[in-house]
Amino acid sequence: MSKVGGVSEVGGSQNSVEIDGLARFAVDEHNKKQNTLLEFQKVVNAKQQVVAGTVYYITLEVTDGGKKKVYEAKIWEKPWLNFKELQEFKLISDTPSASSA
Repeated sequence: MSKVGGVSEVGGSQNSVEIDGLARFAVDEHNKKQNTLLEFQKVVNAKQQVVAGTVYYITLEVTDGGKKKVYEAKIWEKPWLNFKELQEFKLISDTPSASSA
């Protein structure tokens, strides 16, 4: 169980439909705002923080012009208000680490 305000790992995040959907949302929002064509590949890791809603920190792999890159997305979600916002989307690595394979 998550503690309010604490950041915790999201168990099974690589196989979660919800986390996968949030990661795709993050890539789509980033593409719209930055006029880029990143293609979502997979979720590498996910953490969550319970606040007024939930803040997700999702590490994800994308393809940018055929080159794999790893980004971290910060998404704030309040499902009862149908609210979802991409707060941050930053490049972590140009090449995925061997441990993420």
